[in-house]
Amino acid sequence: MIRRRMLAAVGVVLAAALPLAACGSGGDETSAESGPVTLTVSVWNLKDTPEFQALFDAFQKANPDITIKPVDILAADYPTKVTTMLAAGDSTDVITMKNVTDYARYASRGQLKDITSLATTGDGAKLAGLDAFKQEGGKYYALPYRQDFWVLYYNKKLFDAAKQPYPGNLTWDQYADLAKKLTSGSGQSKVYGTYQHTWRSVVQAISAAQTGGDQLGGDYSFFADQYKTALALQDAGATLDFGTAVTQKTGYASMFETGKTAMLPMGTWFIAKILADKKAGSTDVDWGIAPMPQRTGSDKVTTFGSPTAFAVNKNAKHAAAAQKFIEFATGAQGAAAITAVGVVPALRTDEMRTAYFGLTGMPTDDGSKKAFAPDIVNLEMPVSDKTSKIDTILNEEHQLIMTKQKALDAAIAEMGSRVKNEVN
Repeated sequence: MIRRRMLAAVGVVLAAALPLAACGSGGDETSAESGPVTLTVSVWNLKDTPEFQALFDAFQKANPDITIKPVDILAADYPTKVTTMLAAGDSTDVITMKNVTDYARYASRGQLKDITSLATTGDGAKLAGLDAFKQEGGKYYALPYRQDFWVLYYNKKLFDAAKQPYPGNLTWDQYADLAKKLTSGSGQSKVYGTYQHTWRSVVQAISAAQTGGDQLGGDYSFFADQYKTALALQDAGATLDFGTAVTQKTGYASMFETGKTAMLPMGTWFIAKILADKKAGSTDVDWGIAPMPQRTGSDKVTTFGSPTAFAVNKNAKHAAAAQKFIEFATGAQGAAAITAVGVVPALRTDEMRTAYFGLTGMPTDDGSKKAFAPDIVNLEMPVSDKTSKIDTILNEEHQLIMTKQKALDAAIAEMGSRVKNEVN
């Protein structure tokens, strides 16, 4: 925090000089601190997010002089809470960046420390998703420790029962046809061929990723084909309709793990939950993954995803230890720790992939392993100071389309009009 008294301000500046100099030189900041340190790290839903505890335990074992104290925040409240904390000068040492949109805002406000030295040397320069954190002047204020991307989950038992081959490199038309063939039953016993969750990304982000469309640009005609596929699936009864899913607060995990859907487009973060639930005995789903379906004529597997990162708070009490934690979490030891609980690290190596598919409960078929290595992973949503407002507009229009309160062409035109008038 800014000190009101001049002498105190000078003292703070002098005290910070050594660790900041070490950071700029790429050296070991921890030399600026001696004795035991309690490092605070902001997280969300600690109990239900296993990678946090896995990282904390591994780091503390390697650094017994540093004790991590999590600052646990409800997931739904996390962006708002962190924004308020940073604005108020909170001194939590490490801030977990749940998404790149919030990160860009914090970095542009000068609320995070420059850790470019970690991003441009060693393992840091090899991290998947790193480019999303590059700011003006080539500076980095956060490093990704995990990088999720979207794949197609499928239930092997339901495919076997329908006498359908397991999915491989599907086009969207093939995916839609397969979903219809896999749909069976009625009422409470109905099994859907696929489940398209209610998030706008299920339609809009994959469309942008595979067409090269710009979600910030104002022209959203490239959404049309993907919406036609989504609406046709809904009309055919091959997926739970949007309105029902929203009203009933349907969870994608329960749909898949209880055998209510044969296919599910979803992010790789779901893998950790499946493994944990299988270990706990709460699901017996026999599953695999395939690449996300592609547009006809595509010769590469293109999907989308989002990195999750750690940053050092500009007002951190223990900046040196915070930087040491980030270097650990994004390095080989951190990658090994989260791989062990089924989370996809940003540091990808052959050893990591082997360990990942060696986990109890993971599918072992070649198709699933191939799906784990898409050719292109585009960012779920571009980063700019306009992202948050545009995201709200696109989500509102998405809901109107999927509930058929507005015709597709009219809604797409309205997206462009609103972005032009309300944002640009």
